[in-house]
Amino acid sequence: MRFLLVEDNINLATAVLDRLRMDGHVVDHAADIAAAEDFSATTDYDLILLDIMLPDGDGRSFLKTHRSRLIETPVIVLTARSEVSDRVGMLDLGADDYITKPFDFSELEARCRAVLRRHGGDSSNQRRFGELVFDPLAGTLSVSGRTITLRNKELRLLEIFLNGPDRIYSKPKLVDRLFSYDEDVSENAIEVYVGRLRKHLAGSGVEITTVRGLGYRISLV
Repeated sequence: MRFLLVEDNINLATAVLDRLRMDGHVVDHAADIAAAEDFSATTDYDLILLDIMLPDGDGRSFLKTHRSRLIETPVIVLTARSEVSDRVGMLDLGADDYITKPFDFSELEARCRAVLRRHGGDSSNQRRFGELVFDPLAGTLSVSGRTITLRNKELRLLEIFLNGPDRIYSKPKLVDRLFSYDEDVSENAIEVYVGRLRKHLAGSGVEITTVRGLGYRISLV
């Protein structure tokens, strides 16, 4: 998953970035509203973590603008405000959830999972496709009853493909989804990860095919 963290407290931002990246997510960091606007204008995110008190304004203005543009990316607000009226106001503006500072990282991760499940219309973490049973949170892939543990990038790449079966993903799009702006990688890295996934999927009735000149897609054989 690719997240955008909008938080000006560098210590908190660093801790959240480290935790989410350790889980295999790609996370971009914006320290103010202006940077958040720039990131969101050029990149599609699976989830936005949004602080309210920012150096150049109120995060609620970013949220309001975000929703006025009919952007459906789920948003979890990070707030030090515990008053009911503040929380209700943020939900009414379009926030999907909120978490009050200071918070435990395990709670933040759980709220991220819950919001992403609701946004995807799922009640379970598991995803099924043909003979595959995939759990992106546990990082496991079951192929015809055989369990395989995936590395982080393999896990996230498979997650991208299974979010859009039969959809064609170009190499630049996959680079954008798998790597943050501060990671210097080439499109050849995608070939490496696709090759690894193909080995895991061998004999499963599911394959990742190359669409010449366009990219890759996952489909049932």
